[in-house]
Amino acid sequence: MKLFGGLFSKEKKETLDKGLEKTKRGFFDKLKRAAVGRSQVDEDFLDELEEVFVTSDMGVDTSLKVIDMLKERVARDKYVGIDELYDLLYQEMTRLLCDSDDAASEASPALSGEDFSLPAGVARPYVIMVVGVNGVGKTTTIGKLARQYKDAGYKVILGAADTYRAAAIEQLEEWARRSDVGIVKQREGSDPASVAFDTLQSAVRQQADVVIIDTAGRLHNKVGLMDELSKIKRVMQKVVPGAPNEVLLVLDGSTGQNAFEQTRQFLAATQVTGLAITKLDGTAKGGVVIGISDQFRIPVRYIGLGEGITDLQVFNKREFVESLFNNKDK
Repeated sequence: MKLFGGLFSKEKKETLDKGLEKTKRGFFDKLKRAAVGRSQVDEDFLDELEEVFVTSDMGVDTSLKVIDMLKERVARDKYVGIDELYDLLYQEMTRLLCDSDDAASEASPALSGEDFSLPAGVARPYVIMVVGVNGVGKTTTIGKLARQYKDAGYKVILGAADTYRAAAIEQLEEWARRSDVGIVKQREGSDPASVAFDTLQSAVRQQADVVIIDTAGRLHNKVGLMDELSKIKRVMQKVVPGAPNEVLLVLDGSTGQNAFEQTRQFLAATQVTGLAITKLDGTAKGGVVIGISDQFRIPVRYIGLGEGITDLQVFNKREFVESLFNNKDK
């Protein structure tokens, strides 16, 4: 199998491999059990594979796409060996992960390699509006993003527009302190759009490169959420035309199928241009990365692989799938 190595540093690659270990063990253990005593892929094996994929948290629709691909290949070639199966799965999983270029929405240009570098030719400040339900690691992701962009040489300002959740402002302040970046806030219960407006005015005044706006993580009223997010966008555009450049949805990878439902609900409330999927190091449900990106045609921007402030990685689909297939025989 030809792998696309060399894009990540050794340290980043080791973090990725270690973070996906539970997912790799779960998926390939099931795959190897199904393949015991078989030398080729036949109809009976495909039926077993379908169950393996459906239970891998890739989702039914994406799983059936993979099985249909294998059925077509078996029907065409008449013989597909077990070793060839791994090659086909690697290629198909890589293909299913959505790129910025083939996303249905007008997503921002993809980041490349392992670097936290802004897309070329985009005016400053580059504005990221972060959405997601409470508990998925939204504030932590914002803090880690801020630190990574700061370390890459950018001037970063955070906007504390989640003004309703108790202690949300204080938590973001602490991350701003740890990341050594600026923050704009108002008192608890303030109008989130007002906070966003003040944040962008401050960013323009200070010639900041990156602005990251936190928003409330409530889904109990989609109409209210839609109105709130739309208002935040409108007021930001009065200061920075075209803002936000990115609407980043944060999902907890360990929640499996719940992450699919959260994606549906946020898509009903606002345009989402990118995903950050957290807590992959503590779960065997890493298949959600492939399933959600494929089904909703949204590119994954970042993945969280640990507690450390540098354990948030820029997502590269070839490195991700290669990592899943590393050490498959162990």
